[in-house]
Amino acid sequence: MRNHTKITKLLIANRGEIARRVIKACSEMGIESVLAVSEVDAASLAAQEASEVVRIGGQTAAESYLNQSKIIEAARASGCQAIHPGYGFLSENADFADAVIGAGLIFVGPSPESIRALGVKTTARRTVSAAGVPITPGSEGAESDEALVVAAIRIGFPVIIKAAAGGGGRGMRIVRAAEEMRESLERARAEAQKNFGSPEVYCEKFIEGPRHVEVQLFGDQHGNVVHFGTRDCSAQRRHQKLVEEAPAPFLDDDVREKIHQAAITAAKTVGYYNAGTAEFLVSDRDFYFLEINTRIQVEHPITEIVTGTDLVQLQLRVAMGEKLPMRQSDIPCNGHAIELRINAEDVFEGFRPALGTITEWRRGESSFVREDNGYRVGDSIPPFYDSLVSKVIVRGESRQAALFNAFQYLRLYSIEGLPTTIPFHAWILANEDFQTTGIDIGYVERTFTADGAREAMMLLETDTAHREADGGESYVERTEVVTRDGVRVFVEIVHEPGGTFVAIPLEGDGARRDTSLWRRSNSRSAALAAVEGVLRGGAS
Repeated sequence: MRNHTKITKLLIANRGEIARRVIKACSEMGIESVLAVSEVDAASLAAQEASEVVRIGGQTAAESYLNQSKIIEAARASGCQAIHPGYGFLSENADFADAVIGAGLIFVGPSPESIRALGVKTTARRTVSAAGVPITPGSEGAESDEALVVAAIRIGFPVIIKAAAGGGGRGMRIVRAAEEMRESLERARAEAQKNFGSPEVYCEKFIEGPRHVEVQLFGDQHGNVVHFGTRDCSAQRRHQKLVEEAPAPFLDDDVREKIHQAAITAAKTVGYYNAGTAEFLVSDRDFYFLEINTRIQVEHPITEIVTGTDLVQLQLRVAMGEKLPMRQSDIPCNGHAIELRINAEDVFEGFRPALGTITEWRRGESSFVREDNGYRVGDSIPPFYDSLVSKVIVRGESRQAALFNAFQYLRLYSIEGLPTTIPFHAWILANEDFQTTGIDIGYVERTFTADGAREAMMLLETDTAHREADGGESYVERTEVVTRDGVRVFVEIVHEPGGTFVAIPLEGDGARRDTSLWRRSNSRSAALAAVEGVLRGGAS
């Protein structure tokens, strides 16, 4: 356990929106922030907001944010006591954490031992499985091709080959027959070597159609571990998350609590402290441990919204040796939040990464939206790093309200100068499966189409059928629906200010039916069709 050490000056070894997020936390805690920047980021928004900037040179990640010696020297030369690695880059590098501590500095993250124990996926699986956390059937470890073929046959196809030293979809192959194993192993090993410096792979049972559910964990250096609830990150493409929401929907209370406890058990097996995320595959009522990401996550804001906790400030307090200021029973979960990752990608060209300069950025005023971004108008998106431009985080009293609020906000939101993933977000928010039953991790790749995104973008435009009463108030009209068994039901169509419609079925005496039957849309025809579908499905 580390003694309590006050951090008064912190080096941030990252860029973009996460760098700005850490700067904000430092400012609110009275900590000076020093930002290490590449040449590309020397005039960035984050660089303008930091207390101090240190140039570490270079353009590529290897020349800058992955150069351990430069970062540690920048921290020591500027008088910092600690380094915050953000996410990505060196945030899950145990050797870097060791080097930071060896230089007499505080690493804002878990111990190097925890990072190592959880960084090699085969070791992590064995460790948590021994503690009773459910894992998918898999090979014993990173073995020879011959042993992995035998293991795959024993497990039963389909299996998935994974890199032992890393994740993010790299070094990953789904194999559905024994004769495909050799070639798949060769390709997976080559990709693992390229991305993680190790060709070691393992295989496990491939779960068909699961959801991706994760738990935000936090531990301190005094042995306390709590969770901040679940998130669902099933809206993915090529294993990259596009939309996240908290709490994870469509879980019954019993399964949710079992996942919470499995996450805490997994963390305690390695003496985990600081921020971490336990990830699981969920299929019906079964769930399987994937990994623990030993850092703050991109999607941490949605957890902050529903729990009312500043997770980055909590990271800094734990790094200083403080005890967690809350018990599990003190952590609330209020409402629902959804995060839309706005990436510089062309969804109409297979999500091709896009370069360009932001010429206009239009936003609406909203009390239910938070935006974490690393760029501004006039900035160019560099080719050296990831494509994330901004994160739009929307809250609502319920999931339905959060999804509706997010779609409404997109009507007021645009970025000009380069393609972004906004059309994808319009598509997913308007998607009936996503709205009503949830989706699995393969859903986007199976069903997304460019034409579907174009149609969804058209929904962002105000329907020409929209009307408002004098004074800008709601306008109400009445129409009729015939149910499957021939019953006539009157439906009110409320034209709300701002261009939306609510279809409300009425009782025989003219009273409005239960709100669960109401259907809202930006299109009059879509709102009416949705309520007709409910009524004709048997709710007469």
